[in-house]
Amino acid sequence: MLSHGQIDHYHEKGYVIPDYRLSEDIVEDMHRELNILIEANPDMTSDAMFVPHLSQANPQGMKATNPEKWQNYACHNDVLDMVSDLIGNHLALWGTTVFGKPAGNGKETPWHQDGQYWPIRPLACCSAWIAIDDVGVENGCMRVIPGSHKGDKLLQHHVVSRDNLTLHEELDDDQFDESQAVDILLKPGQISFHDVNIVHGSRRNTSAVRRAGYVLRFMPTTSHFDRKIGQEFERESKVVNFSNRGLILVRGVDRCGLNDYEIGHTAN
Repeated sequence: MLSHGQIDHYHEKGYVIPDYRLSEDIVEDMHRELNILIEANPDMTSDAMFVPHLSQANPQGMKATNPEKWQNYACHNDVLDMVSDLIGNHLALWGTTVFGKPAGNGKETPWHQDGQYWPIRPLACCSAWIAIDDVGVENGCMRVIPGSHKGDKLLQHHVVSRDNLTLHEELDDDQFDESQAVDILLKPGQISFHDVNIVHGSRRNTSAVRRAGYVLRFMPTTSHFDRKIGQEFERESKVVNFSNRGLILVRGVDRCGLNDYEIGHTAN
């Protein structure tokens, strides 16, 4: 589904924005479901709402509304085709996040690498960022540092505690060159894909327009979702449930033979 040029761009730059959009019907449905999710969780910020595609208990305290719909969005055949083009035909969906950065006070996401927070070994993952709203500079689009994924290594991060951030760690300033940043501008239904090691972040949303997106986390099943490592991350963040996270085998087979697809899917 992706061209050779698009695949090469992803591997060379660490991200790609295909010439593709989900249908208007799907985007409108996502709008409705997002509003339902936000209304069902009035005491929670919509800046980052974890795993809406799962019905299991969520340590973040989020009340799931229609997890089967969020799962269906994540498993759209076109999306899976494009992810397969990038990281192979044996795929597990291990996480999703709604980033509903609200108008006027949407939080900043500091510069970081996703792998700093994820219990996947070897560290391999492709994130699909689906725009639900128009995503521009004014409302805090994602920004990436092209090529910063090369070398497959985690750079130096440090702990931060400012209240206006979505994450508790950020990259040291000397680890990247912000002047090289590229803004990821998307229309509703467009999708950007990025590598687990690419340096990225986003500014606050001080505009009058919300910036919502639905992000899907896929890993090749040659990697292991290591729940023991996940327990360590849980103790640090308090809002993730990696030790009990439900994985979904969406394509192929479990190549490493270590991933458990039953944990997290039993009735609560």
